[in-house]
Amino acid sequence: MIRSHSSHPRPGGASDQSGVRFGISAEGFPVARVDDTAFAMLPGRVGQYFLATCWCARRPLAELTRNDFYGHGGQLADEPEFRAKVLEQAEHQREKRALGRREMRSRAYTPWGPSQGATVFAEGIICHSTAGHGGFHLSGARNASVDSRLRKKDGWYEEDAEWAIVAITFPHLFTGFERRYAEQTRKDSWPDAWEAIFGTVLQPGESREKDRRAFEALHRGDWVVVSAISSEHHDGFVEVVATLGGGRGEGIERRRFLVPAGEYEVGRFGFVVDPARHASYGGPSSFVAGGR
Repeated sequence: MIRSHSSHPRPGGASDQSGVRFGISAEGFPVARVDDTAFAMLPGRVGQYFLATCWCARRPLAELTRNDFYGHGGQLADEPEFRAKVLEQAEHQREKRALGRREMRSRAYTPWGPSQGATVFAEGIICHSTAGHGGFHLSGARNASVDSRLRKKDGWYEEDAEWAIVAITFPHLFTGFERRYAEQTRKDSWPDAWEAIFGTVLQPGESREKDRRAFEALHRGDWVVVSAISSEHHDGFVEVVATLGGGRGEGIERRRFLVPAGEYEVGRFGFVVDPARHASYGGPSSFVAGGR
């Protein structure tokens, strides 16, 4: 349980000058409300927390429990970071209201299926939602404004990453929170285009895609795990299947190793086997019954 400090509001919650209502839940963890969205700082792994959300939880903050929250908004280091994230969301909502986006019904065809509704950001810039996905559609005139290195010929930009292209091209139509997220998304997804457009070089840690390439180049000749399972035959070990450079597909050599469970911690791009320390293994396999 997360203990409250004397500087916290009473469990019933109190609004500060930002309009955010902070409080303590029925189970003792910090909570907050911004408009119709409630936020919580929930305990995760030992010593870690994460930001959780729920929509339209109209009960008082002091009555909310962990079961009310379902959305996962990323890791949190501590309560000050939780409060900062909530205040950031409050600012985002205020800016979004000021932009005057308009919701409309739509039955337009999209690359992800029939549109079930759309948000008009501006003339010729419409964001569609479908049953399974969604994204932006730009008119021909609007699409011509997109940098040619990132432009989609059909004017459709999916919501996972390509939306960031739209946000960077038309920044005045997005909130500060969205622009910051879009900038990082574009660095992560299209580092070459970012460097060419802005005449800069992204350093290690600034682009996921660039870091992935560096990892693959560094470990091209190393055994990188592609599957792993807790060993049923050797207590305290993880049985892994590795390929050179982490390659996948038919005809690729695979080897099995035993790695002490305490050492098996997958990094951003995979676990690299050290043959000098991790024993090659040819015994009974736990993958027969399943694995991952």
